[in-house]
Amino acid sequence: MSRKFLETESPAWVAEGLITAEQQQRLLARYPPDAVQAVGLLPLLGSILLLLSALSVVAANWQSLPTQVRLGLLLATLAAAYAGGEYFLRRGNRRVGHGLIGLGLVVFGVSIILTSQLYQLVGYDVSGLLAWVVVGVLLSYLYESQTLVLLPVIIGAAVQTYCTQALGTFSYATIGLVALGSGYRWWRRPDTLVASVLAVGLLWQAALWVALSHAKITWFFIPAMLVYAAGDWHPTRPASRALQGPPLVAAYLFALGLALFGETDQYAGLLRPPVLAYLGALAAVFALSLVGKRQRGRLASLPDWLLLLPGFYLPGGLPLAIATLVVLYAHAGSVLARAHRSGEAEQLTLGTV
Repeated sequence: MSRKFLETESPAWVAEGLITAEQQQRLLARYPPDAVQAVGLLPLLGSILLLLSALSVVAANWQSLPTQVRLGLLLATLAAAYAGGEYFLRRGNRRVGHGLIGLGLVVFGVSIILTSQLYQLVGYDVSGLLAWVVVGVLLSYLYESQTLVLLPVIIGAAVQTYCTQALGTFSYATIGLVALGSGYRWWRRPDTLVASVLAVGLLWQAALWVALSHAKITWFFIPAMLVYAAGDWHPTRPASRALQGPPLVAAYLFALGLALFGETDQYAGLLRPPVLAYLGALAAVFALSLVGKRQRGRLASLPDWLLLLPGFYLPGGLPLAIATLVVLYAHAGSVLARAHRSGEAEQLTLGTV
């Protein structure tokens, strides 16, 4: 409800006797005029525009500036962002405050990169950028902000991409910090958007691990379904489904690709990891998911695992493609049946599509 709506409608409510004049004033007092807040933001917007103009001038002359000046500018920008964030938080403007602190986190990472260039530091590991992830995770615990929870996940994905592409190594510390640090933060304070971004970030790092190790791409689904199984254990259903969405989408696309291209045995051969190792790992993750579903009363979603049936071990050809299509239809039918029982319109639409 907005103040403008109250100002327009409340006189009629008073005239009809629905509320008293005193109650009208109390309602209006709960919704201060928006104009006051907007006017208060004008100096901030002007300051931001001025800062952007100054940054463009500095960026154009960055290489010609002395090293001490460049380092001082980085430190001053970092301090200004954090100090400005704290200032606005104390004044009650949480969005601007959290935005400036998030900007400070980004500047911190940029400062690490630029400082290494200033002093021509050659790094053969990820220790410098790992500090960026650590600071991001710590800030997500210090402040109640969705943005500051999302940033470490995105930063972790970026750092992992740099490690695999530039250094040729996989940083287990980075994925551990994101999975345990940001994951535990989400577990204690569930949020659907954070759950989806967290799952996508972890899946991205899992895909980088598979690509770097030159493993069969089906190994990707072991960590992916671990993320799915974690959702089975979470007590909040909406947040749980948000975390499980990206792994299920990946599994569905994989099964669809198998149905379309499974007739070529060469394609199926690219997907076949060692039988005992893969099936053993998949069975362990399935057991973890099954126990979680039973504990939370969600056994109705067990057919989600149909998408993970290892049909690629069958000989390639038309039978494999047909079998995969049958699995896809069976999964869609289970989604429709579950949506019909629960009355969830979104699940009904998903199953139909």
